[in-house]
Amino acid sequence: MAPRCPDCDVSMEGVNHETTYNGDGIRVDSGGGILGALDLKGSYVDAMLCPDCGLVRFYADV
Repeated sequence: MAPRCPDCDVSMEGVNHETTYNGDGIRVDSGGGILGALDLKGSYVDAMLCPDCGLVRFYADV
């Protein structure tokens, strides 16, 4: 079940992203550029997008 947007209360959709290690931690890139640095070292991260407001959240596979 997809998470719901905390602002709009609609189902969020998965979006493509690239994850790379740059020496300072894990950097998560979306097709449009850098979205942030996550220091999850070894975890898989899924990016979810709210289709209404554009909020993007990352969820770690724990």
